[in-house]
Amino acid sequence: MTPSTLYVCTTCRSSADAAPSADRPRAGERLLMAARERATVDADPETRIVGVECLSNCSRGCTVAVAAPGKWTYVIGNLDGEQHAGDILAFARQHSAHETGVTVWRERPEHIRKNTIARVPPMNFQESS
Repeated sequence: MTPSTLYVCTTCRSSADAAPSADRPRAGERLLMAARERATVDADPETRIVGVECLSNCSRGCTVAVAAPGKWTYVIGNLDGEQHAGDILAFARQHSAHETGVTVWRERPEHIRKNTIARVPPMNFQESS
């Protein structure tokens, strides 16, 4: 099993983020904090969670990407830290467990199924004939 990395866009805003402040960070930063907290609660030491600046999916933020060497990468949007931290961690675990990262569509959390923005082939992808 190749552990997957969950990349969380920390610059994403929500409609309520007109003016982020020290006591109310941007929605992406809140999603990152919620994912890390949930990983601790779920005792999920395998999933690496990394904050990144701008995944360029601003119109459908908050956004994450799930990736691992030699596996397909998924970009998922329309996320909310309070509602979807468990979903993105569950999907990251599914991604880790699958040899190519292409999990069974029906087994993915519903929000992930409905809000996958892109699936990107691995760098070493070989076209099938």
